[in-house]
Amino acid sequence: MVAGNVSAVIEPERVAERIKALEEKLAVASGGQTQLLPVTKAFGSDAVRAVLATGRRAVGENYAQEMLAKAADLAAENVLLPLAAPETTRPIVDWHMIGRIQRNKVRQLGGLVSLWQTVDRPSLVDELIRRVPGARILVQVDPVGSPDKGGCPPGEVADLVRRASDGGLTVDGLMTVGVLGDRKVTANCFAIVTRLADDLGLRERSMGMTDDVDLAIEHGSTMVRVGRAVFGERPPRARP
Repeated sequence: MVAGNVSAVIEPERVAERIKALEEKLAVASGGQTQLLPVTKAFGSDAVRAVLATGRRAVGENYAQEMLAKAADLAAENVLLPLAAPETTRPIVDWHMIGRIQRNKVRQLGGLVSLWQTVDRPSLVDELIRRVPGARILVQVDPVGSPDKGGCPPGEVADLVRRASDGGLTVDGLMTVGVLGDRKVTANCFAIVTRLADDLGLRERSMGMTDDVDLAIEHGSTMVRVGRAVFGERPPRARP
């Protein structure tokens, strides 16, 4: 196990039970419109293996170094998926980058990330255009002005979407993070992002985590990013 707290114990059967229960609740509450993205932040590669064992492939990761280490761990075990050409393979994990992205990490992550969820500034858009042509992205929105979380102001979203699209990136939708402990403000954030996505004709709205899944569904989320409710309490993140 790498890239997490080595003392964290992952029980695949329990993870499978939790994923199934959560997906059933999401299906009922959202009418099948909201999908679950398991988030392995601070857990080791055993957490990713547990997700793969359920037949699912999408996994969210917050930190570049954790993603790189877990991907290397899986690749060393030949956890690969054949493509059309027999000699060509790629990691079976559809990695979603859901943490703040430094431009100097784009080159390292370019061959791994399936969906870049936290694209929030022109310089990052330009780096993705240069390093990962045609990449799929979500534009992260910050409706409340929380610089520690990343995200661009609502008034800048349309221009950023246009810049990315004009540069050849595929903009699937928008993403936002709620305000911990303030359900009223979080609900307003989700409502703003949904309206923006509607106005821009974007389908994907990545909104909601373990503590605000219900609000996210109520406001039209198509993807909730869940860690604790899938894997249990998160261990302290291992430091290099």
